[in-house]
Parts: sequence; C-alpha cells; structure tokens
Amino acid sequence: MGGDNSPSEIVKGAVHAARDFNFPIRIVGKQDVLEAELKKYHDSETLPIDILHAEEVIEMNESPSSAIRKKRNSSIRIGIEEIKDKNNTAFVSAGNTGAVLAAATLFLRTLEGIDRPAIGAVLPTAKKNLLLIDAGANIEVHANQLFQFGVMAEVFSRYVMEKENPTVGLLSIGEEEGKGNEVTKDAYTLMNKSSLNFIGNIEGKEFYSGKADVVVCDGFTGNIALKISESLAGFMMNELKIIFSSGWRGKLGYVLVKPFLQIFKKKVDYHEYGGALLLGVNGTVVISHGSSNYRSIMNAIKLAGDLINKEVNTHIKEEMEKNSEVKMSSKRAPSLWQNIKDSLNP
Repeated sequence: MGGDNSPSEIVKGAVHAARDFNFPIRIVGKQDVLEAELKKYHDSETLPIDILHAEEVIEMNESPSSAIRKKRNSSIRIGIEEIKDKNNTAFVSAGNTGAVLAAATLFLRTLEGIDRPAIGAVLPTAKKNLLLIDAGANIEVHANQLFQFGVMAEVFSRYVMEKENPTVGLLSIGEEEGKGNEVTKDAYTLMNKSSLNFIGNIEGKEFYSGKADVVVCDGFTGNIALKISESLAGFMMNELKIIFSSGWRGKLGYVLVKPFLQIFKKKVDYHEYGGALLLGVNGTVVISHGSSNYRSIMNAIKLAGDLINKEVNTHIKEEMEKNSEVKMSSKRAPSLWQNIKDSLNP
C-alpha cells in the first residue's frame, strides 16, 4: 500500500513477477482494494498470488516511530512480522523507508555479529555495477559498523552480483591512509587487516570509475551521494530531451543515436535495479524507491528471490565469524535497543 504509485503499480509489478519468475507472492494491504486491482488482469486467478489483509497504511510523511507503535495493523508491520523466522520468504516495499527499517530492526533483529542493518544500493559504473553501503540507514556510525557494512556488501557482491573477488573501497576525502575523520581512519585499519579485498580509500571523483565493486560509508554521506546521483541522471536525460527536440537537426540526430540512448537510459534508470537491500537483519528485506513503477517492483521481487536463493544471510554470518577478531576493542557497539531507537528516527 506504500509508495507514490500504490496500489496499481505495486500490484502490476507483483503480477508480472508471478508470471515471469513463478514466485508465490502475498500482497499485503486492504483486501477490497487489492482484489479490485487484481481483477484487472485476466490471468490473476491462475497466478500464485494471494492477499494478506492489513487495514492500516503508513503514509510516506508519517514519523516511523509513531507509525510503527500506533499502527499495529499496517501493511508494513504485518508484512515484516509475516516473514519472521521464515527462511524462504522476503518482504518488498516501496513505502516509508524509515518505517520499514524500524519494523525490520525491531521484529527481525540483526544477524549474529552485526550491530546495525545498512541499506545497500546498486549503482552503474564505467565497468560493472557497484554496491554503495550505507545508503541512508545510519547517520552516525562506529568504525566496527563500517567494517561490518563492508563484509555484508562484499558477500552480496560475490554471491548475487557474481564477482569472484570483489574489491572494497572506503569513501573518504583522499586516497591516502591518513585521510578522513577518526571513524574512517579506524575503519581503514580494520578493513586492511581483514579478509576483505580492501583497496583503500575511494574519493568521490573515482565513484563511477569502476575502481571498487563495493563502496562503504556512513548513511548520511551515502544517502547524499545516492540522491545526487539520481538527480544528475535525471538532469542528463532531461537535457538530452531538450537537445534532441530542438529543430530538425536535433530530431535527425535523435534518430541516429536512439539505440545508444536507450542503452544509456537503461543503465542509469533506477527502475532496472529494483530497490535497495536492507542487509544485516535476520530476514530478507528489499526497499524500493517511493516512485517505483511496476518494472521496479518486479525487479525488486527478483532481487529478493536472489537474496534467498544465494543464501546471503548465511554467508554474512560465515564471514563475520571468519573475521570475529577484527574489531576496535576501545569502542563499544551500541545496544540493540539503541539501534532500534536510532532506526525509528533515521
């Protein structure tokens, strides 16, 4: 029920995913509304889709802490509780990101060895796609948590993105080891002595070069980087539209380069990547963009299936166990309750 284009585009994406991937799908929300949407599709009764009724809806502008506490029958809360302790299920939402993050942290808890969950976003580069982590879940972090983010993202990159030995970079203001604030310098030390294929600091100018398969940063920095990237991609596409619609020369040029523009558009279009993954919780959660269309929802469902089939959470626990000695002993990780409080106000 969440997102700018709900419920029509969400249901349409679920229908297409059920057709293409044959995943059993349970749509959570107001039963009568969702039944009416499903009836628009002639084959809906033959698809593996059912409805789980949820009377309440958490709106995009609501406070996560208030909504999760007061709206016990919301689609987000019921959906998250539905996947608890079920290894072969996932939750996908285009709704209130803070509410999804808070509900997942509160009801699913974190994986063993992980202090806080983090949002991973897939982005295109000059070479192959990279994974940016954290893209907005944690405004302030410790070095231990940045290291954990790197481990989680490396596992996803290796098993889902199928990169043999993913390179991991730490986003900072300079390539040199001593650059950055105290947190990033401590995180550099941890990553450097871990099992990660750590290549050091990555500057903003190298972000899209393809130098790193994984780029690690705090959620404040990552969210700004993500939103600027989305804005730039939109700006470039709009400028190209203006150029190619101005006069006969522009229109002729468009005819000549149209196939290449379509390739470029597909590469920078976030709908192609489905959504961001919430790594570190004891469950599978994918958070789609608020303006997701059916294609984005379909791809988000596919991504959720990949996370389950590739057993990403199991591999994260294995890698954390392998690196159990890599930590800053002088800095105590916050309690789970503190994690939840922070998540309620991301």
